Amino acid sequence: MKNVLLIAICLLAFQLDLSAQQYRVVTSVESIVPNGLGRSRIINALEEKDYREFTSVQTEDDNTRNKSDRSEIRVKNFEETKLLNFYNIGGIRFQNIAANDALITSMINDMTANGWELTFVSSAVESEGGKGDGQGIFITRYIFKK
Repeated sequence: MKNVLLIAICLLAFQLDLSAQQYRVVTSVESIVPNGLGRSRIINALEEKDYREFTSVQTEDDNTRNKSDRSEIRVKNFEETKLLNFYNIGGIRFQNIAANDALITSMINDMTANGWELTFVSSAVESEGGKGDGQGIFITRYIFKK
């Protein structure tokens, strides 16, 4: 009986160790620049970074500026999937939106097939600011866990 209890405790401890969660963020950037001049992509980082390496603590006594080197922060290994822009020369292009939906759906299905669960989606827009601005993106972050 003691052996069975000991084995059950060991299996439970092993199971708890396996339940540590991982998260992964995949971002889609869709251009809302008039005339189809922007660039739209799905971006998926293929390397990990430890945020603590680039973090400083500011206090009343020590407010030394964070001097992290930008080149060390940059991720050089990532997947870049081309998407279509929302606009073309004739205006908004619904076919492009449908094509982007199909590609994003494919990416989500591939992630779930590989054991990731879509847990959060966060979107934001920086739209054109008026005459002569010509800037604008629709950004969506897909947060997966496993």
